[in-house]
Amino acid sequence: MRNKAPNSQSIKKRSNAQMQAANPMLNPGDEAARGTPGTGEDICPECHGNGRVNGAPCPHCGGSGSITRAIGGA
Repeated sequence: MRNKAPNSQSIKKRSNAQMQAANPMLNPGDEAARGTPGTGEDICPECHGNGRVNGAPCPHCGGSGSITRAIGGA
């Protein structure tokens, strides 16, 4: 029997707040950093992809109109 790599399957999911504290480039609506395996870009549900809410940059997506979401569900 082969030894598992450390933490290979025991990685705990971090909360959105924990990820944002570790990566200041995340916006409040992001579930993970851009380019993270198992994620994809989605339209911001707050500004509907416009990037603005009431004439100001959307606080949910940082004004980009898109957020990063986890995909797959495995």
